[in-house]
Amino acid sequence: MIEQIFATLPEQFRASAVKAPVSYYFSLDDIKKTVVLSPDRCHVEHGRTIEAADCVCKTSTDFFLKIWEEDYRPGMGDFLTGKIKTNNPDLLKTFLAAFGKNA
Repeated sequence: MIEQIFATLPEQFRASAVKAPVSYYFSLDDIKKTVVLSPDRCHVEHGRTIEAADCVCKTSTDFFLKIWEEDYRPGMGDFLTGKIKTNNPDLLKTFLAAFGKNA
């Protein structure tokens, strides 16, 4: 399911959703993905292909699916308990919005 979501990101991407290139690294249990968004495209790569992504997100596949499919939005408690870890919560909101998800 996670692989399918990432495989379809380029076709779901909303052009002009970001003003400048931004990189994301997702560590979802054993699945590792790098996503680069620019004003005109979305590029997904397997593994960690960027040394220092603008936004790093570490969580479980189940929690990611809850966010992606059920429109759940993590609260402070989720971050404090380590259910989801990130260096930039605002860029996670930008990521969701770039694919038509409510941030």
